[in-house]
Amino acid sequence: MKEKINALLALLVWGVAFPLFAQLPVYLDDSMPVEERIEDALSRMTLEEKIAMCHAQSKFSTPGCPRLGIPEIWMSDGPHGVRMEFVWDDWTHARWTNDSCTAYPALTCLAATFNPELSYRYGKALGEEARYRGKDIILGPGVNIYRTPLSGRNFEYMGEDPFLSSVMVVPYIQGVQENGVAACVKHFVLNNQEKYRNEINVVVSDRALNEIYLPAFKAAVMQGGVWAVMGSYNRYKGTYCSHNDTLINRILKGDWKFDGVMLTDWGSAHDTDEAARNGLDLEMGTWTNGLTWGLSSAYDQYYLARPFLEKIKRGELPERLLDEKIRRILRLCFRTNMNRARPFGRKLTDEHTAVARKVAEEGIVLLKNENEFFPIQPGRYKKIAVIGENAVKKLTEGGGSSELKARREVSPLQGLIEKYGKENIVYSMGYASGAPDYNRELPSGLDADSLVASAVEVAKGADVVLFFGGLNKNFRQDCEGDDRESMDLPYGQNELLDKILQVNPNVGVILISGNAVSMPWLDRVKGLMQSWYLGSEAGWATARVIGGEVSPSGRLPFSIPRRLEDNSAHYFGARSYPGDGKNVYYCDDILVGYRWHDTRHIDPLFPFGYGLSYTRFEYGKAHVDRSAYACCDTVQVEVEVANVGDMDGAETVQLYVSQQNPSLPRPVKELKGFQKLFLRKGEKKWVTLNVPVQDFAFYDDRQARWVVEPDRYKLQIATSSRDVRQTVEVVVNP
Repeated sequence: MKEKINALLALLVWGVAFPLFAQLPVYLDDSMPVEERIEDALSRMTLEEKIAMCHAQSKFSTPGCPRLGIPEIWMSDGPHGVRMEFVWDDWTHARWTNDSCTAYPALTCLAATFNPELSYRYGKALGEEARYRGKDIILGPGVNIYRTPLSGRNFEYMGEDPFLSSVMVVPYIQGVQENGVAACVKHFVLNNQEKYRNEINVVVSDRALNEIYLPAFKAAVMQGGVWAVMGSYNRYKGTYCSHNDTLINRILKGDWKFDGVMLTDWGSAHDTDEAARNGLDLEMGTWTNGLTWGLSSAYDQYYLARPFLEKIKRGELPERLLDEKIRRILRLCFRTNMNRARPFGRKLTDEHTAVARKVAEEGIVLLKNENEFFPIQPGRYKKIAVIGENAVKKLTEGGGSSELKARREVSPLQGLIEKYGKENIVYSMGYASGAPDYNRELPSGLDADSLVASAVEVAKGADVVLFFGGLNKNFRQDCEGDDRESMDLPYGQNELLDKILQVNPNVGVILISGNAVSMPWLDRVKGLMQSWYLGSEAGWATARVIGGEVSPSGRLPFSIPRRLEDNSAHYFGARSYPGDGKNVYYCDDILVGYRWHDTRHIDPLFPFGYGLSYTRFEYGKAHVDRSAYACCDTVQVEVEVANVGDMDGAETVQLYVSQQNPSLPRPVKELKGFQKLFLRKGEKKWVTLNVPVQDFAFYDDRQARWVVEPDRYKLQIATSSRDVRQTVEVVVNP
């Protein structure tokens, strides 16, 4: 009996101890190379398990592989804050009490800072909140080029210049991904309008594709190391971009060596064979009709679900196509939800608030300042009239997928009351919009004539008027799903401003928008600021800039034309924008934004890169380290900048390059470097800008490659695309 008991005890001990000494499966062993772990996990999965991993199981998740302990992948919009939670299978808000976020300024504002270091801090803070909320992918940033001021999603992007977008997107991605959360750069590619976005085919030259529309995506992949890319809704060369062989297999995964996951936008997949063969890895939000609505819980009917499975079983599609998708998805998992070393994240911290406020402060652009209208120091006026709905409207709401549930959103009115005292502020709405809605314009329910009359009466009795106008994130304003119908201010704002100016000429305008607007009243107002959707800290940032605590240092990330027809996309008529519903022809080719204005000698209302300050800067003579360079060299440009004004401030030194005798037409000049410089009153500093000669290249579509031609080049130090302060010439030798 004793021997039997000892034997049983020995078996029990061995049964407990064996798992401790047993070798882990390779895919769970953190010490093994990632690629070996991927192959091991893949070898253990059934065909059905692999199919399940490459399509959604809910609005914002995929199922993983529960049998092997591979977690679900959870993702969230958006580029400037972690979106609220949704119920499992539709677009209804889940109404959780713990899904609020810090709302960061929209990406037009981030681009306007011209500050890559701030972009990194932005991405890191956003990634921390996404990680804390249990997200594995944050669906941003967006880097589609600002081609027309009517595009509804321009506010989500980084402006008209591919170099600016490229420089700003890389640190954003790096900041997000330090948290073990994948950034997802979008929308790849040519999604430059919302109108007809679900079916429009973009006809664009290879030069424009490579020089204008691809560079920021290329930088995101090759410099930022982004882990996910989202396809766009539109077509290119007749094929939808989310499963386009040229864009994904040849360029993204071939030329750029992208090793992450290519996923759809919600509803951008349309064909099983194309999705399988042309590089799509993960299908989200499709339904069976190619849209984001339809049968409930239809995930098994997605193009990469049961139809894909059945085609593999019938031998119509090889299983190796599926295996390649799963390798990429597993690689994403090992970087995110299976990375035991990733941090835990944080949410709604003081540091996050500080980042949001700093970006907002540095992004506001001072466009006009007649007779030093700004800053308005406390005590300068006894009665300040604040007029306009945008002084109080919640602008983190609406806009489509960029909507946010901010823990707080400080309004400009609240910030100004805090700055100047309630007794010195009188507010009148002046105009009103309805609540934001994705599909329609809702009425405000307020009487427009009464609002105008009240605002005019308030303006008449005030010492100064601050008019908060612009756009909002309602349908056909700055909103996903459709474009604006004109450049004019909505809701009768131009007419309201005209009436206000008749009774009080001491008016400053603060435009809040993600797009350029027409300004028929510009010559009559004393001051003008371009503000943005500034997020949680909007009111504090706005008041600090208006009140002079912070000198404005934002620069326009897009040109503002005098009229819509001066914009490159609209100059050629409907064929070039919005197209005929089937095709849109990019007749402006490589001449987008300031490239168009400069080359065609069209004066913009305000040029790209423009912005005033409360202080003044002077430039010394620019120098280069030598006069002649080879193609493999880097040009070093130095210039001394002095703050000769009466206030501390920041200047953005911009470097544009022009080629003297190109073999193909080129823009007059192109941005190739910039540096934001903070100087105390009376301080001087040398700025050094390093530009690789390879950045002088253009895309030669005759040879299908980038070319740097031996030639003379002008390097122009400027404060905007139209204000060149210093020029030096260099030679590039054969």
